[in-house]
Amino acid sequence: MDRKKYYMTTAIAYTSGKPHIGNTYEIVLADSIARYKRFQGYDVFFQTGTDEHGQKIELKAAEADITPKEFVDNVAGQIRTIWDLMDTSYDKFIRTTDKDHEAQVQKIFKYMYDKGDIYKGYYEGMYCTPCESFFTESQLVDGKCPDCGREVQPAKEEAYFFKMSKYADRLIEHINAHPEFIQPASRKNEMMNNFLLPGLQDLCVSRTSFKWGIPVDFDPKHVVYVWLDALTNYITGIGYHCNGDNSELFNKNWPADLHLIGKDIIRFHTIYWPIFLMSLDLPLPKQIFGHPWLLRGDGKMGKSRGNVIYADDLVEFFGVDAVRYFVLHEMPFENDGVITWELMVERLNSDLANTLGNLVNRTISMSNQNFDGVITDSGVTEEIDEDLKKTVLETLPKVNEKMDELRVADALTEIFALFKRCNKYIDETTPWVLAKDPAKKARLSTVLYNLVESISYGAVLLEPFMPSTAKKILSQLHAQSRSIEEMRHFGLYESGTKITDSPKILFARLDVMDIMEKVNAKAAELEAAQAAKEPVIDIEAKPNISYEDFSKLQFQIGEVLSCEAVKKADKLLCSQVKIGSTTRQIVSGIRSSYTPEEMVGKKVLVLVNLEPRKIRGLMSEGMLLCAEDENGVLSLLTTEKPMPPGAEVC
Repeated sequence: MDRKKYYMTTAIAYTSGKPHIGNTYEIVLADSIARYKRFQGYDVFFQTGTDEHGQKIELKAAEADITPKEFVDNVAGQIRTIWDLMDTSYDKFIRTTDKDHEAQVQKIFKYMYDKGDIYKGYYEGMYCTPCESFFTESQLVDGKCPDCGREVQPAKEEAYFFKMSKYADRLIEHINAHPEFIQPASRKNEMMNNFLLPGLQDLCVSRTSFKWGIPVDFDPKHVVYVWLDALTNYITGIGYHCNGDNSELFNKNWPADLHLIGKDIIRFHTIYWPIFLMSLDLPLPKQIFGHPWLLRGDGKMGKSRGNVIYADDLVEFFGVDAVRYFVLHEMPFENDGVITWELMVERLNSDLANTLGNLVNRTISMSNQNFDGVITDSGVTEEIDEDLKKTVLETLPKVNEKMDELRVADALTEIFALFKRCNKYIDETTPWVLAKDPAKKARLSTVLYNLVESISYGAVLLEPFMPSTAKKILSQLHAQSRSIEEMRHFGLYESGTKITDSPKILFARLDVMDIMEKVNAKAAELEAAQAAKEPVIDIEAKPNISYEDFSKLQFQIGEVLSCEAVKKADKLLCSQVKIGSTTRQIVSGIRSSYTPEEMVGKKVLVLVNLEPRKIRGLMSEGMLLCAEDENGVLSLLTTEKPMPPGAEVC
């Protein structure tokens, strides 16, 4: 009998840098769903990959003094290495620099243009480089990007636009008719109320301000907007051809059953992507799930915040399955989860070492001590056995229900409830007491059989979430894996089987102070290594001066109130700088690195007792202090902490 197909994807990871544990959570979540669907009998195709075009990549490559392709090849390799480290079972890893993908994107763009869905115009607005998106003033939040919170810059360029409004009503109808389309429901409400119902603006789908992208083949000075490029990976990766000659893989798997993405890119996937598909006359994906964020204890992770935790570092301290368990178990369905080193230790000790590891170890130990490891069902039952069996057999439907709703954390909770019930069963049956009475040996044999059978059952359910641990448990018990049909029965463990006589600890308890000491030591080591990599500049030393000479210089904090370019002087800016209760005019040769607009509001270090002099007819009453790199780029010196204008620099 043919198995029912299940095509699922993650968002493709942006190749701007190494993914942190928050990024890695998505691939682990997706993997657990894919593995469970396979367990349920589905023919799963699981696709992930990398998003590799855009201005941000172009800029980062330039900073690293390498080509954009070299840059993305390196980062894509890092991403794939971490995905593999986390034991994820993807079937396809697509890169948007793949030639077949690029060719189809060009054809898709031309198809939409010929259809009249794309037209040429000009775009003017506030542009966020990291998000590669334009925004109107009204869309900004506190003057910053509404998606990432970073600074935006005014920009204007020739561009192609997609007529979003053409399909808006149709999309609204689809969402209303298919309440399961966007999950959780809160994400659906956000998209409807904030974007669709107020009315969609036409979407800019090309750029001319940078080159690292897929060229529009009939207008090569334009490159395809990164989201039109990136989103189409879900169809190009399985063999969509815009000429209609699609692959068997595409014909079998489209529409996607699940797009699993972060809540921060839900708009692109639930509005832009469905509309692009409507333009291509393709059916929409069945479900788009916008999962919450995994946060550090001090907020959203980001390199700029200095609070990034990486998956490979966590694995070094805790192991792959412990990390998988934590990120899956600690993430609520709708709300953000929190990760800290301390929480990791706490969860490993309580759930993995105590509840699971200790259960397996003492069951094996008691079996070896009393029966040389031979597990036999003697048939000496008591009423308490039935309650255990009932709990075991009720676990599968509970886990099925939670996984069908994508409530992965709740599914894991149900599995660990089974292991906790096993521990309670030990307390209820007291095998150590039974072992002292020869007349109770048959009863002890049955108790241990029930425990091994229950643990084996739980290990099979655990495999999608902690695959390595599940295999270790089954291996030590010399138990077989089971089909989902076999999981409807209790007692399939073959009586008379001999378990291992040398059990291995699944999870050792950890000391939080010891872990934090190692974490801090590694952080210091990495910081030192990074500092060693940073470029340095050696300049010719000037003659030493006395403390008396230095004491003659007076430095204070100034606040730039206004600034304008000096006419007919390419290098000069004239600033009005507040120092204490007075305002001074200072002319500086910093125009190559700062615009007048950038200067306003800055707190700067000022040499205030420099003799005034005229520069290009303007009186300058001090000097702004700057640093200069090897390329002549200037950086104004300022303070680490907020300081009032006039504060002395000493």
